[in-house]
Amino acid sequence: MQNADITDAWVRGWAVSRGTPAPVTEPWGYRIDVGLPGHVFRHVLPHPDETSVRTLCAAVTRPGAWLKVLAAPEEVADWITPGWRVPDDPGFMMFTALRATAAPAPPEGYAMETGTRDGVFRVRIVAPDGSLAARGQIAPTGRTAVFDQIETYAGHRRRGLGSVVMRTLTTAGAEAGADTGVLSATTQGRALYSSLGWEYQGPLTGVVRDPVPAARPAGSPAKPPAAAAASR
Repeated sequence: MQNADITDAWVRGWAVSRGTPAPVTEPWGYRIDVGLPGHVFRHVLPHPDETSVRTLCAAVTRPGAWLKVLAAPEEVADWITPGWRVPDDPGFMMFTALRATAAPAPPEGYAMETGTRDGVFRVRIVAPDGSLAARGQIAPTGRTAVFDQIETYAGHRRRGLGSVVMRTLTTAGAEAGADTGVLSATTQGRALYSSLGWEYQGPLTGVVRDPVPAARPAGSPAKPPAAAAASR
């Protein structure tokens, strides 16, 4: 599958999965209005270069804006302008052929819930105590389906729950008529997807616009440094 096809499928399916307005085609790629406080909108650049990234960074000044750039993080870091930063965890575009197969049952004591709403098929695995242990969803859009928000929660990892979620979503996508699955993986997720036969397509780097620091009045003392957070 060509990179342009994978990117187009991912952008359009991601918008369906997250319930946002349809993507808008721009000269550099796509824009999606997400509407969240820390994720106001995102621009996706399928064929980035230094000029296009720098131009967009200079034009977009709203805090919480994101760029999704199909290039390696070390390359993107040299292109962005002050006020933008590359988060620590890189992304990876991946794809796979979808085939309907029997998904394994969750481990003993866990229960699986599935359902479809607004064109999005969701899977939830509930722990014996009733808490959410794992989840995931898929947005089929024709011959492709975007896998999204795949997560296994702390305390429930290394029990095969991620594999159960992925296999269930794969079958759902195939039964909906899609023949190719597409997703954006984190470093941790890439290992799971690779073990299930997913193929690496290329890097996907996120860049976020931070708020502009408020100016400190001349002569006022600096605040003491904040204590380091134990978790975030």
